Amino acid sequence: MFCKRLYIELEDKVLVDISFEVSGATALVGQSGSGKSLTLKALLGMLPNSMKLELDISSDIELIKGKSISFVPQNPFTALSPLTVIEEQFFAPKDKQLELMRLLGLNESLLKRYPSELSGGQLQRVIIAMALINKPSLLLLDEPTTALDENIRLEVIELLASLHKKLGFKMLYVTHDIASVEQLCDTIVVIKNGSLVESGVMEEVLNQPKDEYTKTLIEAGFKRREFRS
Repeated sequence: MFCKRLYIELEDKVLVDISFEVSGATALVGQSGSGKSLTLKALLGMLPNSMKLELDISSDIELIKGKSISFVPQNPFTALSPLTVIEEQFFAPKDKQLELMRLLGLNESLLKRYPSELSGGQLQRVIIAMALINKPSLLLLDEPTTALDENIRLEVIELLASLHKKLGFKMLYVTHDIASVEQLCDTIVVIKNGSLVESGVMEEVLNQPKDEYTKTLIEAGFKRREFRS
């Protein structure tokens, strides 16, 4: 998918004006307020009517949420109704539910439980399983490991890498932490204040960042990882 232009404006103020390509697994990186969430909402058709949107995309992916494009939110603990068991929120035939639960390494007995009865890692796996119901061509992820502890975070990253390789979907992974997706994404797009700072192959950008803002994000991400370890 090549986004020729994504332009978002509110009351004559330009919030986002970028172009980027999602080829394989791409990380969209920036600090809070950089325009990451607005970009996701634009691709999902979730921007309020008060915002002006220009979206020019060259792709074989039809941008329809729930069909060829799916979304994994940041916090699994708020993604589902706490008053309903998992299987009643898993909008797929029972055989499909069981297939996806097995694919995500989950016991089918979890389908009978309420979200509060699952661990954070289990719940995020359930959310990912639900996102894969319609075999999406593009998976959008909004910092899906932020609410998880370090060990579970690494498990989810490894799981996403395995699913990406096995199922062949493209992936746009939004994060503020480059280090967290170093081994998952092969390309990277860095944005600041709604503008593109730089983009390219992950390894090349990590080793030879062209912009000071990118260098700051890299240093901050790897310092956090050293502290966690």
